[in-house]
Amino acid sequence: MRNRPRKIIPLLAAGLLAVTACSGGPSTPTGPAPSQGQSQGAPANADPDQLPRGETLYTTGTQWGPPANFNPIREWDSAVGTKGLVYESLFHYDTTAAKLTPWLAESGSWTGDTTYEVKLRPGITWSDGQPFTAKDVVFSFELGKMETIPYHNLWNWLEKAEAVDDRTARFTFSTANYQEWDFMLYTRTMVPEHIWKDRSEKEVLDGLNENPVGTGAYTFLRKDQDRVTLQRRDDWWGKTALNMEPKPRYIVDIATPSNEVAMGLLLQKGLDLSNNFLPGVANLVQGNFGLSTYYNEPPYMLSANTAWLVPNTTRKPMDDPAFRKALASSIDVKKIVEGVYGNLVKASSPTGLLPQWDKYVDQDVVARSGFTFDAAKAKKLLADAGYKDGDGDGYVENKDGSKISLSIIVPSGWTDWMESARSIAASAKTAGIQITPDFPDFNALVEKRGKGDFDLLINNERQLSNSPYTYYEYLFQLPIQKQQNTVNFARYENKKAWDLVQQLDQVKTDDTAGMQKIISQLQQIHLDDLPVIPLWYNGLWAQSSTSVWKNWPAAAGSAPKTPAVMWRNWLELGGFETLTQIQPAAS
Repeated sequence: MRNRPRKIIPLLAAGLLAVTACSGGPSTPTGPAPSQGQSQGAPANADPDQLPRGETLYTTGTQWGPPANFNPIREWDSAVGTKGLVYESLFHYDTTAAKLTPWLAESGSWTGDTTYEVKLRPGITWSDGQPFTAKDVVFSFELGKMETIPYHNLWNWLEKAEAVDDRTARFTFSTANYQEWDFMLYTRTMVPEHIWKDRSEKEVLDGLNENPVGTGAYTFLRKDQDRVTLQRRDDWWGKTALNMEPKPRYIVDIATPSNEVAMGLLLQKGLDLSNNFLPGVANLVQGNFGLSTYYNEPPYMLSANTAWLVPNTTRKPMDDPAFRKALASSIDVKKIVEGVYGNLVKASSPTGLLPQWDKYVDQDVVARSGFTFDAAKAKKLLADAGYKDGDGDGYVENKDGSKISLSIIVPSGWTDWMESARSIAASAKTAGIQITPDFPDFNALVEKRGKGDFDLLINNERQLSNSPYTYYEYLFQLPIQKQQNTVNFARYENKKAWDLVQQLDQVKTDDTAGMQKIISQLQQIHLDDLPVIPLWYNGLWAQSSTSVWKNWPAAAGSAPKTPAVMWRNWLELGGFETLTQIQPAAS
């Protein structure tokens, strides 16, 4: 869960999350005890503070309170490692090579225009010793037939899933949505039919799943109020099939109540990896503190997702594209990047597409229709569109003369976004736009956002994925619902744009030219209308200590190029592979 002080985590489906408790854990979690030497195992009731230090990886930055559940069907709030370490997906996605990597699946291919077959690796077993077969794959996808399950919409275009034999699963579609299907192949975790088959829909979605049985390289050893402890499986199938094994025998993820606590533990060598947003980390990296980040200079971090300013396009004057364009030109993002983040983030492209998707940016469209900070231009755009300061108070009014007094909401305690909101308001003031920052409780903000009860908000709920399709599906999805829980919080309606997104979905993922052609059109619509205003790229926050573990990912030299991250939904994007490449510092 994201809580105060602010840290940024990518959300895949925020409307589906159940908020993790924010209290009940110790106010100052303890780190590991002094090294106890090497060990080949630990009893089931092992004290996680007494684990052998040289074999244990201590992490933080994903959850702020007690583990909510161990349910891999839930999109967001399961205990760290539930998805990716305990339960696994058919594929992983290599963000560097931009391709699916076979995982539980040995291979997968389209055998016809609307038929896809998965061939499973032989010899995989669940952690209870039962064989993993194609029936488990079919069962896992068929859970989506339940209306409350996050991937229920898959069955709008998936007609049938069947086990051809123990190692072959065949999927038949009414429409081949290639982009979405690739996304499903690495994001949907497999669960064992023999354990889940008798569970009700409520139990499948809301059950705690206290004793998880997965195919993954780890099992849960212990759970406490402020941490979960995972132990490596010596019989994990990937040791032979993938020729890889995660190096830590134990992983202890600590729920730190604040970024200051995380910083303290990191400096005291009580943490090995912090995935928190830590202000001032640049000074630590440059100093002699034994800490590393992906880059050794700004922005220090890889980019994870785009932060947007989201206007409610159903309210005046945000319903006017001309006003939205003026608003975009009034925002000095450089001040946010430098003043709020200390250059730990990068200013976004006008398209908002992450740097990893640069090949899909149509530079001609950007040159023709993009925007930059220009207060004078913002004032002219407002004047040309009929927004005047009629009463001389320094702020423009609506075209009918009514007062414009907007609020921008971000959650209370998210200190970097609070400061960013203040910066946006101050910047907009120079162009004559009145904006007042407002900081409701996170839960209250989620309710307002879903109902459309807001003027402006900052949002970052689409992360790096296999395709820009997921980005545009977020921006343009129709129809607008009374309650918008996961997408299109701007409530922007453009049928042409949504039709183009659906066309993009049906372009094969290896057809780069075909994707570029449609994405160019989507960029033109986006920059013409600006239903959301891209601001900056949030960092994939990762600060690593080299005191116990070395060979952390880095841009330079021969270091691994995978992300060092325990965030939910990122272990399948290279986070797991990082665990196989780090090395004990003592070696």
